[in-house]
Amino acid sequence: MAIQTAPQDAMPADDREGKTLSRKFYMAAWRWHFYAGLYVIPFMLMLAITGLMMMYFNVIETRFGDRILAKSGTHQPLVTQADTAANALPEGTVSQYIAPLEDDLASMFLVNSGGKQHVVTLDPVTTEIRDTIIKDESWFYWASDVHGELLIGDLGDRLIEIAAGLGIILIVTGFYMWWPRGSKGLASVLWPDFRATRRTLWKELHVTSGFYISVFLFFFLISGLAWAGIWGGQFVQAWSTFPAEKWDNVPLSDDIHADMNHGVLHDAPWGLEQTPMPASGSTAGALGLAYGTPVNLDTVTAFARTIGFSGQFRVNLPRGETGVYTISADTMSGDSVAPTGDRTIHIDQYSGKVLANVGYADYSVAAKSMAVGIALHQGDLGWWNVIANTLFCLTVIFLCISGIVMWWLRRPSSRSIDGVRLSPPPMPRNLPLWKGAVFVMLALSLAFPLTGITLVTVLAIDVLIVSNVPVLKRAFG
Repeated sequence: MAIQTAPQDAMPADDREGKTLSRKFYMAAWRWHFYAGLYVIPFMLMLAITGLMMMYFNVIETRFGDRILAKSGTHQPLVTQADTAANALPEGTVSQYIAPLEDDLASMFLVNSGGKQHVVTLDPVTTEIRDTIIKDESWFYWASDVHGELLIGDLGDRLIEIAAGLGIILIVTGFYMWWPRGSKGLASVLWPDFRATRRTLWKELHVTSGFYISVFLFFFLISGLAWAGIWGGQFVQAWSTFPAEKWDNVPLSDDIHADMNHGVLHDAPWGLEQTPMPASGSTAGALGLAYGTPVNLDTVTAFARTIGFSGQFRVNLPRGETGVYTISADTMSGDSVAPTGDRTIHIDQYSGKVLANVGYADYSVAAKSMAVGIALHQGDLGWWNVIANTLFCLTVIFLCISGIVMWWLRRPSSRSIDGVRLSPPPMPRNLPLWKGAVFVMLALSLAFPLTGITLVTVLAIDVLIVSNVPVLKRAFG
């Protein structure tokens, strides 16, 4: 005897209502996933590609060129090397010395000339100039500029910040949509069904790969947002900056640590960027260089090595009469230190006293998290980190491409006035609990201002304009 199934109307009312409600929420999540993806996909592709470029620059070369070998012999004084580097360019002035990773590698100096910053590489034995490049014309700088500002400054930073915030929306809505329902178990998410065909197979691959990298993607987005100008600079970083009041009654400059940054490249640690710099010219400070020792690039660098600096680190020269020598090694600069080895020391240019000494242990919780996060983000922790980041970036690229392919395969054959219809998932009617959705929007606006404003704007356009203008309704409906 055949088994007959109960008609839909025979289903208990509560069950029907629950399934209808679940379907409406699914369609709403899908529609927002679609809208967020429209904006995010180009940015995600750009971030993944330029991120790979920058990471492999650090692996294969340095940020500004090959690891050039020096000739064997006695190194010339750093003051002599710096003078040679400065004289190599018209009216050149040295602003920074970058110590080489190994003793047999060439020295690098940052030289200001003609309104531009040049990286001059020279042999420390012969002082022969081996290479000179304009810093912001290097491939690494170009990739970093695209990655951080799209080559258009603050506007690019804001656009990327919006994309990162919407990326978090993609993760949240994706999790809701991926969550196993009905007879499907967690295994359906953990492993794709390769028996599926066409769009279903693409969806299986998209879901599984997205599930596996979602936690890592969230981490990359949050660490990237902490660099951004609004959420990072105005909110998180402002609350997490190292307080200069902790220093022992040293005079403070009008400059902040971020003034040591060079364009899109950040040399100052994240947790110190907004902290005021100390000023030279007082009797304040702790014992540093031995009394009577002349204070110059050679003696400051020698002092740095006696207190534990090794491998690649940087010495910023004083700027102006109250400027200080700054010795630093940190993950932000891509120096060869463990994340917990961040260290920044300021030396009075007259007395040689230590005016400030800040290490990882002094950071706030957020700054410590950023120091570790930046190292992971840049692939600085060894080959395992490079391989993991490579797989991650390639997966992000696949997610973007697979999202486009799925839309292409499900697009309707009808056409709008301007070509192929976008055809997002339809907006569910009479969606309950709308007040909760508004609350979520407001919460996002407070947590991620640019993202929240964007969501509210898109929601208003969707409800007030798209739904009421026939031409737009056909194109987006």
